Amino acid sequence: MHSNHRISFRRILCPIGLTPDSDKALRYAVALARSYSAKLSVLHCVDSHRGANSIAPSHTEATLADSIKRYIDHPAPTAFKAEIIIAEGDPQVVITQEAADRQIDLIVMQTRRRPYAAALLGSTAESVCRTAPCPVLVTHQHEQQWPTVPNDAVLGRVLVAYDFSSDAERALSYALSLAQTYQAELHLLHVLPPRARPDAPEIAFLPFGVEAPVDETAGRLNLAVPYEARSWCKLKQAVREGQPYRETLAYAEEQNIDLICMGASGTGFGLRTLFGSNADRVLRQALCPVLIARPLKPTVCEPVACGA
Repeated sequence: MHSNHRISFRRILCPIGLTPDSDKALRYAVALARSYSAKLSVLHCVDSHRGANSIAPSHTEATLADSIKRYIDHPAPTAFKAEIIIAEGDPQVVITQEAADRQIDLIVMQTRRRPYAAALLGSTAESVCRTAPCPVLVTHQHEQQWPTVPNDAVLGRVLVAYDFSSDAERALSYALSLAQTYQAELHLLHVLPPRARPDAPEIAFLPFGVEAPVDETAGRLNLAVPYEARSWCKLKQAVREGQPYRETLAYAEEQNIDLICMGASGTGFGLRTLFGSNADRVLRQALCPVLIARPLKPTVCEPVACGA
């Protein structure tokens, strides 16, 4: 059963470095913070082993302030709450701890593409996705961008990889909030296990009634979205067969999806890390940002109060 409350992001954390391309995630974080009237915390982690070679904190803070200003001043200054946090330690630990201490509702961060062998070790972003106390939206260096970022972000198409689990329901809740905020198309995709097929690919040779699971699943997808949501978003549903991560990636590319939402609980997501769960693989290969909807007691508000 769906709640009458809409998830709202009140506090957003964006960890960034000091390299020229490291603040790309900040563009998304600023856009989301503006759309949700959220407080933005920009975090930079300092390596505790760098010692005397460390950059002066004042210079680091000035650099981060310039990055924030570049995005909040475009296209025009608006009321905006932001703070800079400089913390020492392992980023994987610091980011999660800061998110917990500050009751963050969403982490927005960037990861980098790496060779498969290196990917098995896991990036900082992937580690945070497994341990964060809130959802994590991950961007990549060379992915497609939301249409008008860094202007107030416009999400045209949001995809939920939906398997009817509680994790998927959580991802759908966040996708509904984003779709409502940006009046976006909401796509629900369910992937069925591949059926044993005869050698001939023609559909005429398929056993009678094999379309039943697809039809049944499509009906369940239709019921997953609250009826009232159809008044403010266009709903599209799809049922495919095959490997979930492959079909999710293919659908996202075919439909020019701007954001993929997936659910991942701490236990199931972490235990499959070595060989890569579906969430891991989508996170690493998607051509658009991916939101991993971690379990959370979210900040919520009434639709009227939200101005939705």
